[in-house]
Amino acid sequence: MRALVFLAVFVALPAFAAEPATSMSSAGMGAQLSKLMLGLLLVIGLIFLLAWLLRRVQQLNPRGTQVIKLISTQALGPRERLVLVQVGGEQILIGLSGGRITPLHVMQEPVHLPDAEPANPEFAQRLMELLGKDHKDKP
Repeated sequence: MRALVFLAVFVALPAFAAEPATSMSSAGMGAQLSKLMLGLLLVIGLIFLLAWLLRRVQQLNPRGTQVIKLISTQALGPRERLVLVQVGGEQILIGLSGGRITPLHVMQEPVHLPDAEPANPEFAQRLMELLGKDHKDKP
């Protein structure tokens, strides 16, 4: 293996030695710099393209078939919170704290949350009027 590497270096050495010493002229540096910038832009563009493709592929997965669903959450402090999770037909109250997850209670009856209503109905109605939609047209 070492012999192959040595042979490759020995064969390529005359090609490097034959390169003229004036290759560091300003015109050559400008061309090298433009090639470097073009390559950098190509790599950055490829990164953004792959990130976009990854987001698109993740959106194709059906989200309605998840077995674990987050029902509700309540912050108790900066790092502590209560989380109500549904797994299959069972709801579990979980306590989350810095690096610790503790099941607190398994609900005998599932908790049903009422449909979310706007916090300030007057604001929602005024916003709909400004947008040109009547609140009564809403199904």
